[in-house]
Amino acid sequence: MTTLGEAVADARARFSAAGFADAAIEARILIGGLLELSSTEVFVGGDREIDAASVAKIEDAVARRLKREPVHRILGKREFHGLDFLISKETLEPRPDTEVLVDSVLDEARQFAGDRDIRILDVGTGTGAIILALLDGLPSATGIGSDISVDALKTAAENARRLGLDRRFQAVESHWFDKIDGCFDIIVSNPPYICSDVIPDLDPEVRDFDPMAALDGGADGLTAYREIADRAGEFLAADGCVALEIGFDQKHAVIELFEAEGFNLLLARKDYGENDRVLIFAKSVVDAAKQKKKLGIPKEAG
Repeated sequence: MTTLGEAVADARARFSAAGFADAAIEARILIGGLLELSSTEVFVGGDREIDAASVAKIEDAVARRLKREPVHRILGKREFHGLDFLISKETLEPRPDTEVLVDSVLDEARQFAGDRDIRILDVGTGTGAIILALLDGLPSATGIGSDISVDALKTAAENARRLGLDRRFQAVESHWFDKIDGCFDIIVSNPPYICSDVIPDLDPEVRDFDPMAALDGGADGLTAYREIADRAGEFLAADGCVALEIGFDQKHAVIELFEAEGFNLLLARKDYGENDRVLIFAKSVVDAAKQKKKLGIPKEAG
């Protein structure tokens, strides 16, 4: 009979031999997830015996990881902003740096959440991680998650149901704003922003397993931002904001695109690795200084 400790040690050794930098962590996360054990249970439960079916399941998962399939794709889910999200073939795996976008939007929305119900639009919603985390943090808010992928929309809707947020969330199939109606206080997006010619050089975990439609931002990585800058104003409340995740080297280019369409930059924030990651804009009809004061944003924020 194989023990949990032996299974973890074997996976760690094989991952290490394959050159995985976080072999020990990945082994614990993978096996813990497969057996539905907490990290503490995996850490202290080395003597726990594992039945033959579980051993076979672990062997299959380890083999998949050695082919560079990401751990959380193998498990089919990942935690994001304290919530558990299902992942599917046509959705990005939610990543920690995107939590900075959620936190930035929550900081702003809570400044006026008591005054009115908030409507949120998440363009290119994928798993629904961003908008569902926002709805979880804003009990009076409602929102729409749009995507061109039916698979992604089904996944987002199921995540909303599992999290008890389905009454406040609607999934809409739409290419950007084409099928969107109404006015929103917050428009948020983590769009594809990788330059097309860079994609072949990405790590296999990203290049071979993340959906291409969620990665490829066109020749200069800015195609999606042009679409959003061009049309977001039609759907944004007068004192609303547009919040975006960006690539580490895209801050100035995206700011120029939005300013050219009549937006003012309200806030810029970096991610946990100190890379530029979040930009938040308001319509030009709102005085930027007054808007910052209203939302409690320091003048020099970002």
